[in-house]
Amino acid sequence: MTAPERSFVEGTDRARLFELASVLLTYPDATLIGAGKELSAAVGEITHDEVREQLTAFLDWFLTTDSLQVETHYVRTFDLRRRSGLYLTYYLHGDTRKRGIALLTLKQRYRAHGLRLTPGELPDLLPVVLEFAAVAGPGDGEAPLRQHRRGLELLRSTLDECGSPYRHLLEAVVAALPPLTEADRDTIRTLAEDGPPVESVGLAAYGTDVDTIGFGPDLSSEACGHAHPFNNRSMESAP
Repeated sequence: MTAPERSFVEGTDRARLFELASVLLTYPDATLIGAGKELSAAVGEITHDEVREQLTAFLDWFLTTDSLQVETHYVRTFDLRRRSGLYLTYYLHGDTRKRGIALLTLKQRYRAHGLRLTPGELPDLLPVVLEFAAVAGPGDGEAPLRQHRRGLELLRSTLDECGSPYRHLLEAVVAALPPLTEADRDTIRTLAEDGPPVESVGLAAYGTDVDTIGFGPDLSSEACGHAHPFNNRSMESAP
C-alpha cells in the first residue's frame, strides 16, 4: 500500500488559502461584501495558479452580484439543505452521540492551541475549522480537515451539482488535501444515497459544556447569521 500523494499547495499559499476560504464561507454581510478590494488583493498574492483561479472565479461572482441575491443564495445553499451544510461532524456522525464526542474533541483541540470560540458557536463549522488550519498550520491544525475529507468531498460535489459559485472555494480547499482513496469514494457514494447515521438523542449527559450543541444545519429561513470568524474569536496562549 503506497502513501497518499502529498499536496502541491505549499508554504504561505496554504495558510492564505485556508484563511481566505474561512472568511468567504461566512455569511455575506455588508462588512464582508464591502471588503472586496482587500479580498481581491489577498487572492492576488497566491502564487499557486489553480487555487488563485478558483478563488478569483468565486470573487468575480461575489463582488458583481447584487448583495441580496448573494445573501439569499448563501442561506438556500448552506442553511436549507442538509447535503450542503457547513457542520462537518454531521456528515460523519449524523445526529448521534458520537457527534457530541467529536465536537468535544474539537473544542479540546482548539483550546490546546488557544482558540476561543464565541458562545454558542459550534467547533465543526467549516469556517472555524479552516481558520484553525490557517493559524495552527500543517499537522495538528489541519488534522480536522483530513479527518472530515469525505464530508468535504460530499459538500464539494453537492455544490458542483447545483452550480453554486461556492464550489470554487471547496475546489480550492480540497486541492490542498490528500487525494481520495477508492474506499473514500465508496463511503461518499453510500453517504450521498443513505445520508449520515441517525440517532435522536440529547447531549445533556455530557455536561453543561455542550448544552448549546445542535444537530445539523438549522433549516429555518432565519438561519443565516454565521459570525465572521475573526470578529469575536481570538487566539490566546493555551492554559
